Amino acid sequence: MEPFTSHTGVVAPLDRADVDTDQIIPKQFLKRVERTGYGKFLFWDWRAEADGTPIPGFILNREPFTRASILLARDNFGCGSSREHAAWALRDFGFRVVLAPSFADIFRENADQNGIAALELPVADIKALLGRAEKDAPLELTVDLAAQTVSDALRVVARFEIDAFRKKCLLGGLDRIGLTLQNLDDIDAYERRRWPDLAHVG
Repeated sequence: MEPFTSHTGVVAPLDRADVDTDQIIPKQFLKRVERTGYGKFLFWDWRAEADGTPIPGFILNREPFTRASILLARDNFGCGSSREHAAWALRDFGFRVVLAPSFADIFRENADQNGIAALELPVADIKALLGRAEKDAPLELTVDLAAQTVSDALRVVARFEIDAFRKKCLLGGLDRIGLTLQNLDDIDAYERRRWPDLAHVG
């Protein structure tokens, strides 16, 4: 997994609360076995008509937001089912950061496992940034995970809290497999003690 240290990108304001995973990636597109290829279906029911014609008013169909990599949203982002495809679709579209006042726990975990920084900001900061993202488009922000800050070109505009374990994993690019492989020597030593007759296998 690609480490996340800091990221600078265009901000897309999605001024909606309770965005559930079926809205992020509708169920009819969950047929792929790869993690790629979902980006074009992100927010499909909001982005396109039934025949696939783009809906001009939707934020991600408008310039400069078509190239956004930081998503702003309201409370309870990623609620609903536990599908990891929601994180895959966001990442495949190009998002590295989602900023919201709160997230569904399982979505945040899935985001972590796919190198997306799902970070909570105070409601007042989200409200101010939503307004700026439209008014000052293209608004570019820098999210610095080490410093735990969100900055524009001039100053720090918000600060966020993140627990030490999540921060370590994102900074190191460690998903659960990566974390396990850090202990590979210990695992190998245990297996050799536990099953000495199989030590030669492999």
